[in-house]
Amino acid sequence: MKKLGMIGGTGPESTVDYYQTIIKMFQERTGSQESLPELLIYSINMYKIFDLLQSGQEEELTEYLAAAVLSLERAGADFAVISANTPHIVFDRVQQKVNIPMISIVEATYRKAKNLRLQKIGLLGTQFTMENDFLKGPFTANGQEVFVPDEDEQQFIHEKIVGELEKGIVKEETKKAFLAISGRMIEQHQIEGLILGCTEFPMIFKPEDLDIPQLNTVEIHVDEIIKMILED
Repeated sequence: MKKLGMIGGTGPESTVDYYQTIIKMFQERTGSQESLPELLIYSINMYKIFDLLQSGQEEELTEYLAAAVLSLERAGADFAVISANTPHIVFDRVQQKVNIPMISIVEATYRKAKNLRLQKIGLLGTQFTMENDFLKGPFTANGQEVFVPDEDEQQFIHEKIVGELEKGIVKEETKKAFLAISGRMIEQHQIEGLILGCTEFPMIFKPEDLDIPQLNTVEIHVDEIIKMILED
């Protein structure tokens, strides 16, 4: 089995979700409750990531993430992942600076949407994720349409992610607002699926909340992680 190196802390709540989901999926695939994968977690500071992006310091962000991956590499990881969507804004640059392969949450999500034959897709996430093209790119390059909320809604969602979800706070009023935004996107753009482009969103979105498929990027990413761990 291959040993996973995971960049966590981006944020802490989703890191816990990743760990638990990895264990659950691994045991389901191996068919044993006494089987556990070996993995390493390097927890970094998500607020530093936000600060670097806010000030346009993408090269500094690349170096910060690459240093963490290289630490995992030296500790014995066979491959690495970043357990968040937003840092993937510099994913390709990080991969170029390290020696072990990395699994992209963006590419994994694109493949899932393609398998579901989705053409019109909604995207929610941090403001960095919604306003930049790093997550939309694979979709638009292949003729799919990706829709995001308007600017005021994007700012609202971002503030709730940073001020509540990243701190483990789940409010019913926030959930209602997020679902209202999603409902408007379904009505206005006829979206056929919704990318939960923040790894904290599973805290607030449940499969039964919407009548269209939700692309849970944590589950999608972990599915690829388990395949790599078990790969001969």
